[in-house]
Amino acid sequence: MPHPDHRRHRLSAAGAAIAGPTCTDEPQTKWISEADMSKRFQALGYRDDVKKLHVSKGNCWEIYGTDKQGRKVEVYFHPITGAIAEENVRN
Repeated sequence: MPHPDHRRHRLSAAGAAIAGPTCTDEPQTKWISEADMSKRFQALGYRDDVKKLHVSKGNCWEIYGTDKQGRKVEVYFHPITGAIAEENVRN
């Protein structure tokens, strides 16, 4: 279930990307692993493009994929708690 504080944005395919959230200053040694983050993403019902999983400028796990409705999404996860920090839906 999405974290109640996460933000959802809609982006047009031609729209400029929105700056992502800032998640943490904690060292990556304390973060959820890349493999576990990908599994969490899938467990929430997203279909992921694992090759697009990376660390954002704000130190979040950022994943591109497809949601349950088949829409392309960009989701930022807090790397320690695993909570959704922000979700952007592309039309």
